[in-house]
Amino acid sequence: MRIALITPYYSPSVRGNAITVERIASGLRDRGHLVEAYSLEVFENRRDIPSAIRAFDPNLIHGFHAFMTGNLVVEEARRLDVRAVITITGTDVNVDLFHPERRGRVVEALGRAQGIGVFHESIQKKLLRELPELDGKIRVIHQTVACNEKPDDYRARWGLGPQHIVFFFPAGIRRVKNLTFCIPPLSRLQARHPDLRALYAGPIVEEEEGERLLSLLAGNRWARYLGAVPHEEICSMLREVDVVVNSSLSEGGMSNALLEAMSRGVAVLASDIEGNRSIIVDEVDGLLFTSEEECEQKVERLIRDPDLRRRLGRQAKAKIEKEFSLEGEIDAYERFYHDLVKSR
Repeated sequence: MRIALITPYYSPSVRGNAITVERIASGLRDRGHLVEAYSLEVFENRRDIPSAIRAFDPNLIHGFHAFMTGNLVVEEARRLDVRAVITITGTDVNVDLFHPERRGRVVEALGRAQGIGVFHESIQKKLLRELPELDGKIRVIHQTVACNEKPDDYRARWGLGPQHIVFFFPAGIRRVKNLTFCIPPLSRLQARHPDLRALYAGPIVEEEEGERLLSLLAGNRWARYLGAVPHEEICSMLREVDVVVNSSLSEGGMSNALLEAMSRGVAVLASDIEGNRSIIVDEVDGLLFTSEEECEQKVERLIRDPDLRRRLGRQAKAKIEKEFSLEGEIDAYERFYHDLVKSR
């Protein structure tokens, strides 16, 4: 098949959409499909994207992020008389669908698409509560992991030794990621556990949120912002940290950062939200928190108990190997695409 993927961001961006689309594109190419990815941030003039898509002449067009790519996807699919697929993101289902000025655009795009992809059953249920007329169009395809490494001695680069206990926050700096939430409890704990360290890595997506984070980190010798880090370096850094933290207010399914950490056997600590519960069973293969107090308590447990960190990491890795197969993800996209093309 000839498949056009439309995304707000693509490699070398380390945004979640970019990582997801790059993984899917690579998997489909390995199966012999011709795949072109078109990123909205790459084209200086977005009006050039339709002509590029037409020159490629795809059998199917798949967009990621209904608000940002949906209208482009369905309109070009109509012009080329091919099938249109839209994958719902966290911003789509948690923000744009309920935004008075954005909802209409999201609803129109989803209504015109022939197929809709979601990353988890909970997102399907939420979408159908709002738009029951989409029933029959939606396909649940769980995210998986593809994490290539760029080996390096990161602890030495960071000036850290084996005694330091490193809590790692890999995420784009924006409000929904809630990255400042854990700073007060970590600060209190650091006074009692001087070997605690916190590292933040990701692009500043929202300037105001970036300023807020940097101002809270300023003057703290135990916490650092590493800047925007290439994905392969993030994957290598996972081997050098003790706990990966996700403090998001919402997720559009499964966090790439959590999946990657779990695949490497790193203990994870995450906010108790729908998307994170889709991956983590509390106290089994990770820890979940609902408040600042609970966050502080669970961080302290992870600091004091290396056996707990190892057990959670070991069970998380086993879960990823059993339930989150990259081959299975690509199989599911192939079936989805073939079913849609045959339905013409």
